[in-house]
Amino acid sequence: MENTRRAQQGGSGLVREFSPAYYGLCAAGGMLSAGTTHLAITPLDVLKVNMQNDFFKQLFPNYISQPFTSLATGSNPVISSPNKALLPFGEAGLASSFGYGVQGGCKFGLYEYFKRLYSDVLMDQNRSFVFFLSSASAQVFADLALCPFEAVKVRVQTQPTFAKGLADGFPKLYKAEGLTGFYRGLIPLWGRNLPFSMVMFTTFEQSVDLIYSNVIQRRKEDCSRSQQLGVTCLAGYAAGAVGTVISNPADNVVTSLYNKKADNVLQAVKNIGLANLFTRSLPIRIAIVGPVVTLQWFFYDSIKVLSGLPTTGGIRRHQEATDLLA
Repeated sequence: MENTRRAQQGGSGLVREFSPAYYGLCAAGGMLSAGTTHLAITPLDVLKVNMQNDFFKQLFPNYISQPFTSLATGSNPVISSPNKALLPFGEAGLASSFGYGVQGGCKFGLYEYFKRLYSDVLMDQNRSFVFFLSSASAQVFADLALCPFEAVKVRVQTQPTFAKGLADGFPKLYKAEGLTGFYRGLIPLWGRNLPFSMVMFTTFEQSVDLIYSNVIQRRKEDCSRSQQLGVTCLAGYAAGAVGTVISNPADNVVTSLYNKKADNVLQAVKNIGLANLFTRSLPIRIAIVGPVVTLQWFFYDSIKVLSGLPTTGGIRRHQEATDLLA
C-alpha cells in the first residue's frame, strides 16, 4: 500500500510527474493505446464508413435496411463479398493504426500538458471547464496530425480502385488534389472530434470522481492498482458511449466530404438529411467506440501504472506535486 501511495504522489517509478519525460511517456502511451485498438477494429471501421457511403447503399440496398441482422447471420456483404477490394482490412488497418496512433499520442500527451497548464493558470475556474479546454486544445493539434491519414484511409476503405494503402495512397492523393486533398475534411473532422474529445475526457474525469466518491467510497490513493484500472475501464466505457452520440453528425459529414458526395458542409448536411445525421451508423459506432475507448484508457493507464505513475483522473497542480516531492 505504501508503494502504491508513493507512486500516486509521483515520487517513485521511471519518470517524475510533470517532467518532460512524463509528457513523452504519456504521448507514447497514447500512441500505443490508440494505434493498437484501432488496428484491432479495422473490419468494423470499414463497415461503418461504407454504411455512411452512398456507393455502399447502391450496391447493397437490402443490407442497409437490416445491417445488424445480416452482421449477426454472417451475410454481411463487406465480409462475404468476393470482391477483395471491398475488404482492404490489411491496408486500411495500417492507415488506421498509424494515423490514429499519431493522433492518440498528440491527444493524450497534450491533454496531460494542457490540463496541468490550465489548472495552474485558471485556479479559480470550474474543474469541468479545465477539462473541456484542455481536451479541446489537445484535439486541435491531434487532428492536424490525423487528417492526412484519415483522408487516405477513407478512400482506401470506400473506393476499391483508389489505392492499396498508405504507401501508394499518399502520392496518388497528392498528385490528384495537392495538399488540399489531405485537409479537405479538417473542419468537419474538428466538428466531429472536438465535441467528442471534450465530452469524452470530461465524462471520464467526472466518472472517475463519481466512482471513487459514491461507489468505492475511498480515495484513489488508497485503492490497489487493479482497482484503479477497473475504475479506468468503467469510466472509459461511459466516456466513449456519451462522446459517440455527440459526434455522430459530424462523422457522417466527414465521410461524405472525403468521398466527394458534397462540395461543402452545408451541401453534405442537405444530402444526408437531418435525421440521418444523428442516426446513420450510430449503433455500429457505439459498438465500435465504447470498447475502443475503454481499451485505450486501460492500455494508457496500465503504461502509467507500470511506470510508477498515478492513473488518470483529477487535477494535480504542478506546485502540489513539487511540494509532495520536497
